Amino acid sequence: MKLKITQEAMQQLEKLKDPDRPMIRLFYDTEGCGCGVNGLPTIRLENEQRETDRNVDNDTYEVIIDHQQATFFKPDMKLDFKKGSFRLSSSDGILNPIISIKDVKEGATV
Repeated sequence: MKLKITQEAMQQLEKLKDPDRPMIRLFYDTEGCGCGVNGLPTIRLENEQRETDRNVDNDTYEVIIDHQQATFFKPDMKLDFKKGSFRLSSSDGILNPIISIKDVKEGATV
């Protein structure tokens, strides 16, 4: 699995940088969506890699994903920043068009 981060997204991530949470977690958020298969692919800042995590190829940041959640993501993705929000997409289309800065910074991953 690979994640390309655009220059615009990198600039925003640099502003959010937190030494206590240096990793980016790809996360399938199901809160408020009814059940475990209904949700949105998103990102969160993370402080630890868990036993069930695997690394996602990226040249700039340490990016991780839980191996069970990987099924909800595409093999090659792009993280961009447009109109005040992060956007996660692949060659198949947009996975999540509006990932708020607040959710990236404050969102839980449990």
